[in-house]
Amino acid sequence: MGRYLIEPFDRSDRYATERYQGAAGRNWWRCDPTLRLLMRRHLGEGFAWAEPYLDKLGALMGGLVAECAEETDRNPPRLEKYDKWGRDVSEVVMPPSFHAARRALMENNFTSPSFAGQARANGANPAALAAAWTYLLDQADVGMGCALGTGGDMVVSLAEKYAPEDVRDRVREIFANGFYSGEAAQMFTERTGGSDLAALEAAAVPDGESWLLSGFKWFASNANGSAFVVLARLPDGAVAPFLVLWERRDGTRNGVRIRRLKDKLGTRSVASAEVEFAQAEAFLLAGQGSGSGLGTMMKLTNASRLGVAMMGVGVARRALVESICYAGAREAFGRPLIEQPLMRRKLSELIVEVEAAQAMVFDGLVGPRLRLAPALIKLRAARLGVTAASDAIEVHGGNGYIEQWPVARLLRDAQVNPIWEGGDNILCLDVRRAMLRENAHEHFLDRLAAAVDQAPSSDSATADLVRGRIDDLRKAITVWSGLDPVTAEARLFPLAQLMADVYSAALLVEQAGWEERSEYGSRKALVARLYVEAHLVDHGPLRGIDRPSEELERFDDLLSGAFIA
Repeated sequence: MGRYLIEPFDRSDRYATERYQGAAGRNWWRCDPTLRLLMRRHLGEGFAWAEPYLDKLGALMGGLVAECAEETDRNPPRLEKYDKWGRDVSEVVMPPSFHAARRALMENNFTSPSFAGQARANGANPAALAAAWTYLLDQADVGMGCALGTGGDMVVSLAEKYAPEDVRDRVREIFANGFYSGEAAQMFTERTGGSDLAALEAAAVPDGESWLLSGFKWFASNANGSAFVVLARLPDGAVAPFLVLWERRDGTRNGVRIRRLKDKLGTRSVASAEVEFAQAEAFLLAGQGSGSGLGTMMKLTNASRLGVAMMGVGVARRALVESICYAGAREAFGRPLIEQPLMRRKLSELIVEVEAAQAMVFDGLVGPRLRLAPALIKLRAARLGVTAASDAIEVHGGNGYIEQWPVARLLRDAQVNPIWEGGDNILCLDVRRAMLRENAHEHFLDRLAAAVDQAPSSDSATADLVRGRIDDLRKAITVWSGLDPVTAEARLFPLAQLMADVYSAALLVEQAGWEERSEYGSRKALVARLYVEAHLVDHGPLRGIDRPSEELERFDDLLSGAFIA
């Protein structure tokens, strides 16, 4: 019998690496039209001055910071518990990739006082630029966002109000380059407590001008920080926040001991630990017996919730970009995934949901201060980070489940955001507290109405529908307030979800109106319309199967306004 030469199977062109470039390596400012539109709106005449800084930042986040995030995830922080003489040093050793990213971020820190001063002098809103900075950072590394941002504003604000002068000076020195420069930590959580302050066991006793604090914190993020806000009991049983520094006033080591670092699912670039306080020097961050420090701390916690919400949006945006890039490169059944109707449906949904959450978070950080907003925004945005990351894995198929591809880490990192600063149930209880104690829903409803009043003239039907849903929301709050206490608590979740739905819709309508009046087009009106159809329209027994497929007919408009390759 003769021999047959079998040609080797070679389809290497299908696996060309350059075809599958995801988000990393791109300039995240240039490829994000939605962020550019937001900055034009919030910066006004200051946009021209700010744009070169934003462009440089986009290259940094998509380049070095994104690259370092992957390396730090593979080589996380470690604890050196003892020195060579057996003394407890509790030193957290951060990997070189963490330090490289942090240095670059501090050199381009939009949250620093000096940059904020430059921005104001050039007509740019520093709060909007700080929001853009964190939005881009959180796309690269939620853990780094936590490591830089955990509690810095809380430490500085409370220390300025309550700490002795020399301690205030030390805190100012630590955070001289802004809230994100000093590596602070909030230490609230105990083994038995969680969000239940009644179960708190850490205690403090007076010691002259300072206090001695002893206790154990079960989950302390940013354990390598130098300034901590710690909840502890006073001798009378009340709970208050205390400032604890890594070193005592006299320069000696304070009574802070790290038992172990947590082996976490994700966010490995922030060192989380179990921390023990053994008669640590501490300073009461409250007026004696007033409880005012705790009240101030809770207000600052609401600000932290907006930070966590931004992490959720950052993850969701990164998941969207990775999905678009992969679907554009991957071929199946004879054509790219991005050309197939079911994939276009999924990507359209992701685009709309990400922009709705983005609108909420930026409104919370840059818009009017609403008591209800932080809880509602975090409720929606933190959860979206998880679902969007999961969707991105599905878009990638089996590759998405492999750690060498970028989306597996996104899901691991995203999962903590619904937990940080209060889970869904805690957020719902805060919504109740704000309504019952402060009538916060009245200001919230007024904000929604004002937003819809800015609707584009080209789509009055969507604006009218949202106005109707604002009226429905007011009725829902009235009905809820008349329920028995047990049922009312159980119904808090659907009520909060309705609030978030109407809030997002109103903000998208408002954005659409600004876009039209500024002559930037009408794409946001499309996004608002699709969001309203998905969240606020009753599609009847057919579930909308028979409705027009505008998301497919105008897919190219949606895509081009969400991502530029």
